Amino acid sequence: MDLDALFQQQAALPGIPRVAQEVIESFNKDSVSIEAIGKKLAADQVLSARILRLANSSYYHVSRTIGTVEDALLILGFMTVRSLVVSASMTDCFKALPGVDLKRFWRYSLDTAIVARWLARRAGANTDFAFTVGLMHAIGQLVMHAGMPQQALQVDKVAGPLDACRLEVELQSFGYDFSDVGAELARRWRFPDAFSQVIKSFPRPLQGEFDLYAAIVHLAAWRARAEENRYSADELALTFPAEVAGRLGLKLETFTVEMPPLAELGEGMQELIG
Repeated sequence: MDLDALFQQQAALPGIPRVAQEVIESFNKDSVSIEAIGKKLAADQVLSARILRLANSSYYHVSRTIGTVEDALLILGFMTVRSLVVSASMTDCFKALPGVDLKRFWRYSLDTAIVARWLARRAGANTDFAFTVGLMHAIGQLVMHAGMPQQALQVDKVAGPLDACRLEVELQSFGYDFSDVGAELARRWRFPDAFSQVIKSFPRPLQGEFDLYAAIVHLAAWRARAEENRYSADELALTFPAEVAGRLGLKLETFTVEMPPLAELGEGMQELIG
């Protein structure tokens, strides 16, 4: 099944709440009515409740309780709340996919997002963008399992979802991989081109024009995969993407010594994946 045929499958293109779509489209606008978006978010009781739980989590270290969406926008800022809206909406899109441990998938994706945010802060880059694109970098896997479950399950037998060679097996099987699918999903959801570019480029960030965020997500995904697969110190050293890290001035010790443990780094964000 080619990429166009995949997206013609109804299950492959999940819907997201209308207000979340408006928030996504705000990425492409120079002028945004934050007040108007805040009112629409407040009117969506399920989404606003989720945002408030996340906003009050220990992850953001706020000094007082955030009681309304308006408070969240005021205290955390529009960019952060926008990231929370998009992230919460994405994790609700796919339900009970055959052969997919969704809790594990989102735990890995959240770890990727959290590490990407930490690396972006260290690099002086946009932390909210790094977090959001880190969270959605592997969402193409879910699209493939939803739109062509039998073919995806066959790939699972060769390389599991968190196998480092998964991308290569998909490429050999279909002529594209989950990064291509995720980039296409981002386009169809009308994310800015930058999202699609990073998702498509993160597996091979040194090919073509260098993209800082693709390199950040590549490293973050490696660290999250290592956490999920419980790599030993030797396995960390053997699999470390040294060349990519070198472009950012990073070493293995950046991840094993300087970076806090992932449980500490992401404390309070587990609410995002339920």
